[in-house]
Amino acid sequence: MPPPPSIKLLLPAISPAAPGTLYEQIVTGLKRAISEGKLQPDSALPSFRQLAEELLVSIITVKRAYEELEREGIIYRRQGLGTFVAAKGQDRSREAKLGHARELLRSAAREAAEAGLKPAEIRRLFLETLNDPPS
Repeated sequence: MPPPPSIKLLLPAISPAAPGTLYEQIVTGLKRAISEGKLQPDSALPSFRQLAEELLVSIITVKRAYEELEREGIIYRRQGLGTFVAAKGQDRSREAKLGHARELLRSAAREAAEAGLKPAEIRRLFLETLNDPPS
């Protein structure tokens, strides 16, 4: 079995200054890497200790992130063997990201409506935003 990939290279910088808790940043980064196919099904992930050392966070932070991903069916653990990307991890990660995107869009639409925009104006704003190149 190949050695676990350098997750640090696949994740955005994990930092107390970044939005979200450290474990949420790890969860989000791993979901993105899995949904984009950068981590394939059955790929080995680093141990809690290895990833904690690589990201300069506590083992408890990594354990909490892995537990959340496991609850969502995105990764799985095998006693004595390690932690791996689930066969359906990419699909589940995409589903989770899609659900989160829907929540954000609903929230944005609610904010725009509360600001007095009409549905057609909200649609136009969304399309303008969608066509803006990412920064």
